[in-house]
Amino acid sequence: MTYKYDLKFIQDAAYCLVEKGFINRQQSIYILLRYIPIREWLFIERELEDKHFQLNDRICDLITDEHWDND
Repeated sequence: MTYKYDLKFIQDAAYCLVEKGFINRQQSIYILLRYIPIREWLFIERELEDKHFQLNDRICDLITDEHWDND
């Protein structure tokens, strides 16, 4: 059975892994492969690419909620 992984799901999963100390914010997004079933990874990778994330981007880039306003 396969599931549809949207960006919010991926971000929430990554955030939980950071909060539990399994991964840190400075590691690449690719580290998520250790925690997601390999048969599902293609769907995760496709969603990340659709949202313009690279696997070598950092976890902090994926889970950040910071918005910068130019004054």
